[in-house]
Amino acid sequence: MKKKMIGLLFSVFFGTNLYAQEQQGIREKADLLYNKYEYAKAVVLYEKIAKKDADLTVMQNLANSYLKMKRYDEAGKWYGQVIDDRKRTIADLLAYARVLKLNGKYKEAKGAFNAYEVASGKSAKIERAGCDSALKWLASPTTHILQNEKILNSSLSNYSVTIIKDSVYFVAEPEEKYTDKYGWTGNSYSRIFAAAKKDGMISAPGIAAASFNKGTLHIGPFCADKNGNTLFVTKTNSGSEALLQRQSSEKFHSKVLEIYIYSKDAYGSWKGTPFKYNNVKAWSVGHPALSPDENILYFVSDMPGGLGGTDVWYTVKGRDGSWSDPQNCGPNINTEGNELFPVMKENGTLFFSSDTRAGMGGLDIFSSTGSANKWSEAQNLKYPINSSADDFSFVEISNKTGSTGYLSSNRAGGIGADDIYSFSYTTPVKIILAVKGTVMNKKYKSSVSDASITLYSENKKIADKKSSNVKGGFYFELNKDSKYALKARKPGFLPDSLSFTTNEIKVSDTLEFTMNLDPLEKGKTIQLDNIFYDLGKDNIRSDAALILNGLELLMRENPKLKIELSSHTDSRGKDAYNLSLSQRRAQSAVNYLISRGIAKERMIAKGYGETKLINKCGNTATCTEEEHQKNRRTEFTILSN
Repeated sequence: MKKKMIGLLFSVFFGTNLYAQEQQGIREKADLLYNKYEYAKAVVLYEKIAKKDADLTVMQNLANSYLKMKRYDEAGKWYGQVIDDRKRTIADLLAYARVLKLNGKYKEAKGAFNAYEVASGKSAKIERAGCDSALKWLASPTTHILQNEKILNSSLSNYSVTIIKDSVYFVAEPEEKYTDKYGWTGNSYSRIFAAAKKDGMISAPGIAAASFNKGTLHIGPFCADKNGNTLFVTKTNSGSEALLQRQSSEKFHSKVLEIYIYSKDAYGSWKGTPFKYNNVKAWSVGHPALSPDENILYFVSDMPGGLGGTDVWYTVKGRDGSWSDPQNCGPNINTEGNELFPVMKENGTLFFSSDTRAGMGGLDIFSSTGSANKWSEAQNLKYPINSSADDFSFVEISNKTGSTGYLSSNRAGGIGADDIYSFSYTTPVKIILAVKGTVMNKKYKSSVSDASITLYSENKKIADKKSSNVKGGFYFELNKDSKYALKARKPGFLPDSLSFTTNEIKVSDTLEFTMNLDPLEKGKTIQLDNIFYDLGKDNIRSDAALILNGLELLMRENPKLKIELSSHTDSRGKDAYNLSLSQRRAQSAVNYLISRGIAKERMIAKGYGETKLINKCGNTATCTEEEHQKNRRTEFTILSN
């Protein structure tokens, strides 16, 4: 019995020790693979370890491996467990927030970015702005229609379309034939594929059988001149490890990238020469793009002197065919992060992807116009061109009604890791709205030039301001679904104003109005509408002050204008009282204008009581309140001008 017990204890101890040694061996192998960036193999071992002992480091490495492999669902699962661990790091909080964003969980991502800011004291303003923009763009997408190009795509990665005449070229991971695997993804090394395109139909693609497509590691992306006789091909150098690892995108590989320039001879054979600025000991160069005139070559590099991780650079072709020293494209293109996959459109627009500007996901596609190092501020192409995942290699071809093209993305719902999508876009019919008119002398029916015409938008904000031309004409462009007011004024005239709206206007239209300016002539009497007083009071109310401010402006525009400012009552009440009240009210109005800086010598206050009724509503008449109201008025009469 005693021997049995000893044997059992030995067996348990030995088995436990053997299991521990086995686990330790798996862990060491997994860590070795992870540190060599062979994430596809590392996750298999880490998953095995995690079933028995998922400590923080294992969970962190699993989460980061899946993130590098662009498997965002699995990355989110493991980062969710990482942040539940009390020993998590600040970097874990930031990575978790970014993975939430990559999975399109923008509201949760904003909360996670806030938690990161609190914990780290660092700003995540741009990341949060990207979440806000994404929610806005999802609610109001552009009219681009995307379609997965299934004939080009496979279960692996397919990306970076280049159009050469009637052929569609792209970069892809072959599903068969190649036995060597890329440790980062576990898939074959990429090659350049080609497919014929005729009448809008694309044939089944195959690996391009040409010398530019030969190599042991990744090949592509590339660009070509218009004739397809010169190619600029990205190749991964097989002999050197990169000094700096570009881990933010597996497209900028951990090996050193180079550009090779291939020229086709008269017999159709390709001859390749290395790009002058390849430097496998110091930096990578890749992702080439030619300017429309083919005299500037743009490319991506992490060479010294850049603004961030990988920047877009350019070099200019000399008369002798040589390329000038590379120059950085500047801050309107590049950031402290990574800019990748530049593509030039025929009109000079540069499309590229960035992982640092405010956007929807990991890599967002942006556009800018310009050349060399002078570019407009980069614009996000929004949803559905961009998604919560990685979007890149945007190729656009304009046509009469809009544009078509291709982009690459690893968004949810695709066939493989990266898929090629075609798109079509119809340019919306632009609705042009405007208002035009003529300023006229109301009395003499003649046009008035040099009148000041002001267009006000809602909330009385000045939208535009012009002077009428020699024929009294004016013209303003308008926005849809907006409210406006026009005001015309000129010294020597009473101003004129009107209001209108562009609501419900669905087609291009030009509204037309006539603005009538009444000359300020001696003896003319003008009623000031909407000047009200409290019952039996003579103080100036705030609503009356607004009307008197308009009279003040008229007095300033016409410095020689002198007026009699009069007040009138209705017939109700005693005559003497009405006369006294109206005089006090007229004087209050004059005093208000004096307080605003108008000389008192230019104004006379006169109260007329009920002596100048403008209708039949005398003492014995029966009238409505509306009829009495017409007699309760404030006027000014021009004495001289």
